[in-house]
Amino acid sequence: GLGDVYKRQHCRRFFENFVWTDVIFVIFCILEAIMTVFTCEDNFDAMMTCVYEAWASRLGHSNIKLNTEPIGNLELFCDYRHVDADPDKTASVVRSIKSKISYQAYIMIYEAAMSNVEDKLDTIYRFMVAGFHYGAHVVDFLQEPVVMRMFELKRKVGNEAHFHVEFIRFANMPGDVLVGHIEPKSNVLTLVAPHFSDRLPSENWMIIDDKRFIAVVHPADQDYYLTTLSKEEMDRLSIQTDDPFIDLWKDFFNTIGIKERENHQCQRNLMPLWYRKHMTEFQ
Repeated sequence: GLGDVYKRQHCRRFFENFVWTDVIFVIFCILEAIMTVFTCEDNFDAMMTCVYEAWASRLGHSNIKLNTEPIGNLELFCDYRHVDADPDKTASVVRSIKSKISYQAYIMIYEAAMSNVEDKLDTIYRFMVAGFHYGAHVVDFLQEPVVMRMFELKRKVGNEAHFHVEFIRFANMPGDVLVGHIEPKSNVLTLVAPHFSDRLPSENWMIIDDKRFIAVVHPADQDYYLTTLSKEEMDRLSIQTDDPFIDLWKDFFNTIGIKERENHQCQRNLMPLWYRKHMTEFQ
């Protein structure tokens, strides 16, 4: 009857209005929820350029995220933007950190950037946002989660660099070049190089990061520099050498040890197993 016709027409109008408004609302929510993720290579210049581009995008600090590559699982409703390193933009960011926050904050940022954790770049960005707001005293605001996270990253990288200063072993390669190999979790080459540059200023030496295919090269009585190595160069620099000091060092290590006082658990605590791969006395 007429009642059924009226009901059908009313339901049809209500359903059409409900669907369209609901779809529009959902689309609006999705657009609002889209996160822009800026990505870059895992090196300091690229990371500072990524910070520059993210800040210059004016998308709002809560609407952006920064990650180093490679990216694992992609997230829904995220717009990924790759950023290439730009020396001028890197220099601009570094100047801003030193002048508007502090040199101490720059050191914290640099050491945190050498870490191997996934959230380091986004943590650096949030720390800079807080730093530009609070100024030089931000490094003391450990009650702030982002500052505490930066402190943890800096401490982790600093401790690893300190261990490698003690555990690096050199071998004399043909051409009278001292070569040491390490496989650190964090990128600590530039943090350990100043120590050996000061201790061995008149020697030709190299410290090679086997994991990242990079090396610090120090010509005698000159400044050291960072370079990348090819697979062929890595193979050539990894060959066994007939350095007589290798056997002398092993004999010294075994001779000074007191068998009755061996404590392997204590030794592992002070010198974790993963450091020993390139240590002469454990080969």
